[in-house]
Amino acid sequence: MTDSHRARASQAKAKSTPKPKPLAGLLVVALEQAVAAPYCSSRLADAGARVIKIERPEGDFARGYDRHVHGESTYFVWINRGKESVALNLKQPKDLVVLERMIAGADVFLQNLAPGAAARLGLGSAKLRERHPRLITCDISGYGEHGTQQEMKAYDLLVQAESGLIAVSGAPGEWGRIGVSLCDITAGMNALIGIQQALLQRAVTGQGSGVHVSLFDSAAELMSVPYLQAQYGGRAPDRVGLKHPSITPYGVFTCADGRELVISIQNEREWAEFCRQVLRRPDLLQDPRCANNASRCAHRTFVDGLVSDVFGGLGSGEVIDRLTAAQTAYGNVNSVYDLMQHPQLRTRVMPVGQQHARVPALPWQVAWEDADYPPAPRIDEHGAALRAEFATADTPVF
Repeated sequence: MTDSHRARASQAKAKSTPKPKPLAGLLVVALEQAVAAPYCSSRLADAGARVIKIERPEGDFARGYDRHVHGESTYFVWINRGKESVALNLKQPKDLVVLERMIAGADVFLQNLAPGAAARLGLGSAKLRERHPRLITCDISGYGEHGTQQEMKAYDLLVQAESGLIAVSGAPGEWGRIGVSLCDITAGMNALIGIQQALLQRAVTGQGSGVHVSLFDSAAELMSVPYLQAQYGGRAPDRVGLKHPSITPYGVFTCADGRELVISIQNEREWAEFCRQVLRRPDLLQDPRCANNASRCAHRTFVDGLVSDVFGGLGSGEVIDRLTAAQTAYGNVNSVYDLMQHPQLRTRVMPVGQQHARVPALPWQVAWEDADYPPAPRIDEHGAALRAEFATADTPVF
């Protein structure tokens, strides 16, 4: 075989050999429901961890949110791929024993039951780590471990409201929900970060640790800028729709053909080029009302009016040409259907029942990402095998 043949053969083998995943060999036991914990465990599964999803006999209630993806729930398909499902009735001692044996062999135990429910089952995180010192526990709650509201039920929209996120979002007038489950997703991301950090710490110390994440803390951290503005600047930001409360011009403007574009000016260099090439008004660089961002914000009606007049007199093609020449950042106000056709959208195929669906790809691109995603499990799909595997006390530790 020639050197060139060997090189091609080596490249072909490299392409066909699956890349090792960073969390391969880890066992995650997830007593989970809804969105926050399943989001976290799904990302652990994507990175190669073996994730056993513990469901109530009737299944995770997120399975019933809708039936849009070939008869399956959009939420469930999105964040449960690649997991093993076992349905356990934890009020039954024999099922609780199965779960305890799983935890004994686990690296991570993740749960987001109602406040106090895990502890009442004898699965409190501190007690579990006493019995299993290398175990990493992660508890996701609504309002945390302390405070007068720790027992309150917490779903995404409730926390959006309670944390003030709704108060700074959308346009003036009737309140509006943020269009995705932002608090759930952020809590799931924070749990993922905490678990990964705990795994790194365990690699050094040999000891597990406890991670505690709440939806409210996750939402409150997202509110840091409005909080600091109100606490130290004396004024909370208003709801300004598709405008930016602290930067001008930064918002939506309508072209003569009805197309809406969002533009953003981030610094004085960008403002100067915008004046010269987009507005064709270099004289504005000498206008004290436009001297800097603070001045432009103080005279927002004047500045936005100038931009609106120019955009309203031009077709979107001409506006985009000018924005491109000025290197001004802009974006279209797209619908979900526009997203489906977006040239930058990356998707992956995953089985759903006897059919297939395309889902948005992971937002990070890594060598070990699957070309196609595995399916989400049916209720108790792996129940018999898992009960057999964890049926005896001498189950090997993973």
